[in-house]
Amino acid sequence: MTKTMRGASFLLATFGFGALNVSVVIAAGDLDRGKIIATQGNGAGALACVACHGPDGKGNDAAGFPSIAGLNAEYLGKQLHDYAGGLRKNAIMQPFAKALTEDDIQSVTVYYQSLKPMVFSITQQAPAEDNQGEWLAMRGDWNNDIPACNQCHGPNGMGVGSSFPALLGQHAGYLKTQLDAWRSGSRDNDPNHLMRGIAQRLSEQQISAVTEYYATLPEQLAAQSKQEESR
Repeated sequence: MTKTMRGASFLLATFGFGALNVSVVIAAGDLDRGKIIATQGNGAGALACVACHGPDGKGNDAAGFPSIAGLNAEYLGKQLHDYAGGLRKNAIMQPFAKALTEDDIQSVTVYYQSLKPMVFSITQQAPAEDNQGEWLAMRGDWNNDIPACNQCHGPNGMGVGSSFPALLGQHAGYLKTQLDAWRSGSRDNDPNHLMRGIAQRLSEQQISAVTEYYATLPEQLAAQSKQEESR
């Protein structure tokens, strides 16, 4: 087993599917306060999230704003703390995060977690070898020491706990920007710093293929579901 395989296996065992059961206690007050912050800001310097991420939290691919609807609240909270502390850098997000209190972060992250994305059944089919994005997502590229993305991010890239965010339906442009950031080292806030090595070993063609695969996966799964229903 290669070093990266061992690392991926360790991460999966440490943060893996057991983390699917991790939950944040959500109080009605948190959701109400979170919705106010999301739609109106916190009145103390943090602007409304909807200004960039849209009224449904689905983001804007053309502008580079990711979908945050349904993401794990603990994951979102860590990103906000990392922005505030300078561990993750972004000219828009850093002042926003610094203007949030701990209660604000709790409220706004549980609010966005409550905006559930579309739920799909887990596909069990074997990936097609001529579909590079699907193959990378489900099998990886072990000739280049690249584990399958789903090994950490879960089936269909639906996300696992607070450490591995959902990739399913995320905008391709945003995913590519993050892989470029992992490559250059301008983003370095993941567990065990696994993503930098993976991103550096991915070719440009592989990045385009796998980011497009995850961005269009909801439509692919919906089409598969319709086909199965019509049989």
